[in-house]
Amino acid sequence: MATGLITDDTADRIVTTCRTTVGDSLRSVTYFTRDDYEQLYLRGDLERDADLTSFIGHEWRGFKTTQTAYEGSELGDYNYTIRVFDNGFLIRVTTDREGVFVTTDGLTIKDFEEVATALDTFLGGGDID
Repeated sequence: MATGLITDDTADRIVTTCRTTVGDSLRSVTYFTRDDYEQLYLRGDLERDADLTSFIGHEWRGFKTTQTAYEGSELGDYNYTIRVFDNGFLIRVTTDREGVFVTTDGLTIKDFEEVATALDTFLGGGDID
C-alpha cells in the first residue's frame, strides 16, 4: 500500500510492529506528517471509505489545541491518545514531525500501552509524545 511518503521497508516495519502488538484486532494503520499521510494497512474485511484527509487534519489541529490546554496540569506530560467508538478504537502516537494512528477492535488498556510504547520507540521518541 506504500505510496512514497516512507519506504516500503519502513512501512512494513510499522505494520509488523502493530500486528505483533495488537494481533488480529488490528483494523488499520496510517502513518502521517503535518502535510501528508499514507495508509499502510487495512484489514481485508473493512471498506476503504474512511475520510483519512479529515482524520489527519483533525489529529494535528486537535492535538495542538488539546496539548496546549493541558500543559502544566497535575496530570503530567501527554503520552498518547485513545479514541473510543461504537465499532472500534483509535490510538494515536506522535512526535513533533510524524505520527501513526492505529484502529483496532477491542483491546485492554495494557494492550494500548504496549502498542503506544512500541510505536514511540519506532518513531524514535525517548518518551511517548
